[in-house]
Amino acid sequence: MPETITALSISITEKAAKKVTQFASKEAKGDEYGLRVGVKGGGCSGLTYTLSVESGPQADDKIIEDQGIRLFVPKKSFVFLAGTELDFSDGLNGKGFVFNNPNAKSTCGCGTSFSV
Repeated sequence: MPETITALSISITEKAAKKVTQFASKEAKGDEYGLRVGVKGGGCSGLTYTLSVESGPQADDKIIEDQGIRLFVPKKSFVFLAGTELDFSDGLNGKGFVFNNPNAKSTCGCGTSFSV
């Protein structure tokens, strides 16, 4: 059974929430969708962020609600993401989701992998 977290231990900005809503509507995920946010081994710094729009949570997920978006976070990823803010950038340096993670001790140049 997924565990719902009420504290905003992982947050999403309004701009990022709007992008998630746009992606979910394009993919026709329905009303129960959420954003799966996790980490996996890989990348040049050791860990890589993962994102996907999902139709519902998995059994071991922690669920965080912020800005009208449900974030599905696997328990194994939660420790690496606690305190993270997910934002969306469409500036000159590229377009995409940005992780502002206080746990990251170092990041790679592309910003998609980190180490703790």
